[in-house]
Amino acid sequence: MKKINIKIYTVLILLVTISYSCSDDFVDVKSPSDNSEDFFNTQEDYENALIGAYDLLQTTYLNVLLGEIASDNTLAGGESATDVLGIQEVDDMTHTPLNAQLRDIWGWMFSGVNRANYILEFQDKIDFSGKDQIIAQARFLRAYYYFELVKWFGDVPLAVDKRLLFGDQFEVDRTPKAEIYEQIEKDLMFAAATLPYIQAETGRITKGAAQALLGKAYLYQNKFDKAADVLEDLISNGPHALVTDATKFMNLFENENENSIESVFEVQYTETQGAGFGCLQCSEGNVAVGFSGVRGYNGPDFSSGFSFNVPVQELVDAFEMGDRRIDITILDIEAWTQQTGATFEKGYEHTGYFNRKYLPRTRSAEAQGDRNLTNPNNYRAIRFSDVLLMAAEAFNKSTTPNDVKAQGYLNLVRQRAFGDMLHNVSSTGANLTEDIYKERRVELAGEGHRFFDLVRTGRAAQEINGFVTGKHEVFPIPAIEIQLAGNRWAQNPNY
Repeated sequence: MKKINIKIYTVLILLVTISYSCSDDFVDVKSPSDNSEDFFNTQEDYENALIGAYDLLQTTYLNVLLGEIASDNTLAGGESATDVLGIQEVDDMTHTPLNAQLRDIWGWMFSGVNRANYILEFQDKIDFSGKDQIIAQARFLRAYYYFELVKWFGDVPLAVDKRLLFGDQFEVDRTPKAEIYEQIEKDLMFAAATLPYIQAETGRITKGAAQALLGKAYLYQNKFDKAADVLEDLISNGPHALVTDATKFMNLFENENENSIESVFEVQYTETQGAGFGCLQCSEGNVAVGFSGVRGYNGPDFSSGFSFNVPVQELVDAFEMGDRRIDITILDIEAWTQQTGATFEKGYEHTGYFNRKYLPRTRSAEAQGDRNLTNPNNYRAIRFSDVLLMAAEAFNKSTTPNDVKAQGYLNLVRQRAFGDMLHNVSSTGANLTEDIYKERRVELAGEGHRFFDLVRTGRAAQEINGFVTGKHEVFPIPAIEIQLAGNRWAQNPNY
């Protein structure tokens, strides 16, 4: 399978000019590094910078992992109550502005914004055929990173077509999230109007990815009419569909089924470039997969991991009788060991269940580095089933609701899950809304969406232990970021 060759390009280096004086003689010492102000001189320069902007997508493994752990779907797990303390704090809703993992999310997402803005800052420097495609991808990436930042932190500094450089922290302020959403919408509309539905290179952003993320951004702002329009257009005219072949469906999250017809946007990972704990963001592999693996596992099909992100009984019970998705989503380790003779070790907060969608699979001989940190499992960031359920919600909650259409999209997902039409939903109004919410939980379990679904629909306080209304809807701005800004920024409420 061909993937984007993601590497970190050192194209964000500032010009350093050092002058020395000795009597009347002056010696200019030229920096051996590229001057970032003079970088974009060829099409290849733009393409390399774009790959650098794609690269930060791989760091969203942490967003996915914590998006589950913060919700009512899973517990932190790990080896002990102090194993990666920041993860334990998010699980317990005791996180503070000193949380290391939250600072990572802030820093990595802003690095993605900066890399996209670097391209856009110099978008008019030269012209060449196909430049509009590069600009459209860069604008999608900026929107994607900003969408993550708004989800996690609310109001954040907004930079458009310029980098945030050292020293700017004394000038920029946090921008209201409504203004950031406006820019996200502009970027995604441009990307959707410019990019094709099918890209020649697997992993590249498409028109469908831009439409789906735009629909999601509308949904997060309760702009249901607009969400319904853009998602309906994608469903009707795009190339995506549910995987309905029974065998392929049951193996939807196996590595050989990556980038399927159901994948609207997928983050690409590889195991051929290793990394270590000293630089998790350097890994080209999916770090979250190793963290979610069965501790001390020895047996068929899977590799061992660190036993974080363990599903709870309540999630298992949310699956109805006959729902085939439970075998895709949940690994019952006790039943599995009885079936296969595999052995394992119990970790902290052991529930007996693991997130089967993103368990580490048996590795190839080419795997590099720490095998727990370089799993090649792609992250299905937006699946077509998510698009259908978002559309169902949008039509159900539109100014003039269309519950018939909402039922239709919801039931497409349920028919695939049960393999029949006997489990179709016929509810309307608020009851249909609840049915859609329930379906999102079981369909997307383990994929990092649950916490934010609960927050945006106002249900987090009743579902998440320790959740405080007026506080935990967003996470705290990292304390070091406020300090670096000269303590000018207000912290999020109640932190």
